Amino acid sequence: MSEKSGVDRTLAAQVLLAAISERGSDASGYAFRGPAVPLSIHKQRARASELIDSVGVPGGATQALLHVRDYTKGHPSLHSNNHPIRHGTVVGVHNGIIANDEQIFSRYHIEREQPEMTVDSEAIFALVEYAGSSRYQLALEKLYGSMATAWFDEREPDVLFAARGVGRPLWLGQGEHEVVLASTVAALELVERYAGAPLEKREVAEGTLLGLSRGRVVRREAFGLDRSFEEDPLPAPRDRALEERRSCLARVAALAVTAGKAAF
Repeated sequence: MSEKSGVDRTLAAQVLLAAISERGSDASGYAFRGPAVPLSIHKQRARASELIDSVGVPGGATQALLHVRDYTKGHPSLHSNNHPIRHGTVVGVHNGIIANDEQIFSRYHIEREQPEMTVDSEAIFALVEYAGSSRYQLALEKLYGSMATAWFDEREPDVLFAARGVGRPLWLGQGEHEVVLASTVAALELVERYAGAPLEKREVAEGTLLGLSRGRVVRREAFGLDRSFEEDPLPAPRDRALEERRSCLARVAALAVTAGKAAF
């Protein structure tokens, strides 16, 4: 978001974390940065409800990433396997499965950030670091699997990047001084309701790379997709996951009242 935005950064982050809380309970985390705010990463092996009260994003932050994890590869007992994931200059989050991660590391002779890491998502951030921002779309075309992802690259301090591959949704909400990414339109509606940020909402097309800076989309490029990957349908949230969502949303409602943000 722009420095001009009056949105409470911490509250917006808490809302977005609550909005995705039912999607995983193995770990949760967030990262942020800004022109005068160093990149900071916070994550723990715990569900969103155990993190939400400790979320803190300073007013000078203009970019943030949030994630909850239901792991498929890369055990959450290893802290570096959990999101946001760092690989070199790149820190990112990913929703989906990368099926050719081991081949990526082998083909391009890239070492994992830590030798013990096995999480498949790291391949995304390893490739985009390897390629550099001018060739991001070429890097994304090398990935095989399902993907909605976003990342910071420390070589590009003013831009947050995001991409949608196949199999996973990605929504964009544009405000006067804000641009918000989320897995669902419902998450954007919660930001509108609790953080007081009216948004123009639209779904990001598959095969799209975005660059966001100071509350605006500053880059939009298409990249090729391999649609042969087949993934089992995601299961419906279980009762425990739905209760986690209800708990987090109730906490967000209380936090919004404390922050003086009336729901509308």
